[in-house]
Amino acid sequence: MAQPAEKGYYRFLVLFFNCLLTFGSYFCFDIPSVLQDQFQGNLTCPNATVINGTVDCVVGLGMTPQQYNLLYAIYAWTNAVVVILAGFLIDKLGNRFGVFLFSFLCVLGSSMFALGSHFRGTPYLLPLMLTGRLLFGSGNGSLTIVQNRITAFWFKGKELALAFGLTLAFSRLGSVLNFFFTQRFEESFGLQWTLWGGALLCVLGFTSAIIVSSLDKVGMRQLGLDGAIQEESRKVKIQDVKLLSLRYWLLVLTIMFFYNGIFPFIADASKFIQDKYTGYTQKEAAYIAGAVYDSSLVLSAIVGILIDYVGLRGVFAVACAVFTLPVFGLLAFTFVPPLVSTIWLGVTYSFAAASMWPSIPLVVPQATIGTAMGLATSVQMVGIGISNLVVGQILGTKSSDTKIPLWRWQKMMIFMLANTVGCIITSVLLNVVDHRQGGMLNKMTKRSGQAEREPDREPLNQEEKEESEDEGDEALPSHSINS
Repeated sequence: MAQPAEKGYYRFLVLFFNCLLTFGSYFCFDIPSVLQDQFQGNLTCPNATVINGTVDCVVGLGMTPQQYNLLYAIYAWTNAVVVILAGFLIDKLGNRFGVFLFSFLCVLGSSMFALGSHFRGTPYLLPLMLTGRLLFGSGNGSLTIVQNRITAFWFKGKELALAFGLTLAFSRLGSVLNFFFTQRFEESFGLQWTLWGGALLCVLGFTSAIIVSSLDKVGMRQLGLDGAIQEESRKVKIQDVKLLSLRYWLLVLTIMFFYNGIFPFIADASKFIQDKYTGYTQKEAAYIAGAVYDSSLVLSAIVGILIDYVGLRGVFAVACAVFTLPVFGLLAFTFVPPLVSTIWLGVTYSFAAASMWPSIPLVVPQATIGTAMGLATSVQMVGIGISNLVVGQILGTKSSDTKIPLWRWQKMMIFMLANTVGCIITSVLLNVVDHRQGGMLNKMTKRSGQAEREPDREPLNQEEKEESEDEGDEALPSHSINS
């Protein structure tokens, strides 16, 4: 009789709890974006007046636009440093070590961030909140690596893009609920309770970490791979990074340039919409900015199924970059309703995420997936961190009491356009190199059944390739990966 781990439902049970790992942390990540007015609002309103039934001053934490963008920049910079070591440690020590440590850091970081809001008007506010974002960034970026690594094992060669799409959909569900409900919750209960509510959702991720760790451990044993995987883990060395191919690095740069135009824009989108377009309240602007995630939530699983069926991951990477160019052009130079642009951006983002990230396990050795994911996330976060700092400088350091001039917003959108052009260049080069090396990224894996018949990753090195040829039937199953 087949063991439960050998049946299809077990894989999707693991996937369900694996998806919940980052639901709460993604909710917390963009809370500052939804409540941007509260973060940058005045400490007091001594001369506030009422105009058309509304007060012309928002009582908040008193941050400048530059300090506010620093909340996102420190998250990105922390990720850039931590995820490299985290990826290697996960390869070396296993998934179970990673899910516990990094989900705990998410809880600790979000809690300290919430605690900082209690020190409004004191010198302790910014250091506490930045420290909270630092710890939160250390956990959330690394937790995503473990999540992707678990997904890559259980769905290698079987609905891989679909599985990645579902994990993204659950993460984006957290982001969508944040944009829909955080503003209302803050109006009823205040900023401090709102931030603590986000921390509580991170506890859900820690609970899921316990469950998915148990399922992964039991499944490994039933498949008879636990001992062999531990043996592979002991062979992993940091020097293996040198063996990563040019195709991998072009893929990493493509991801970085694309995300440079997504996250920094979303961080300031609510303020941008209110400043450029008339008639939008903060709540309405937050809903429109959140449409990027709404589109991703709806499309991620569908796009994953499509890419599993047709392949063409490299082609989709180029297409996503090309079709993103008009979005920032519309935002910079026209007054087309912003909802059009945010939905459009959400569509291209869905295709990019479902085609780029699942491509990494296809172009790196099996034993270094964690390290490869960590490096990719690090480069991505370096780019986002630089972009957030650049955007903060472009928008200026004055208080947010008045509108930021339109010409500053246009410069920001031009910067986003430049990153998108960089994405087009690297994605075209990626397809050229991939074609010369066999065209793995654009193969129609599911329809041809190739993923089921042969390994779809390069061996760690030439010696490993020769060993696998000599061992023949005694070699490990092609879907094995360190746990």
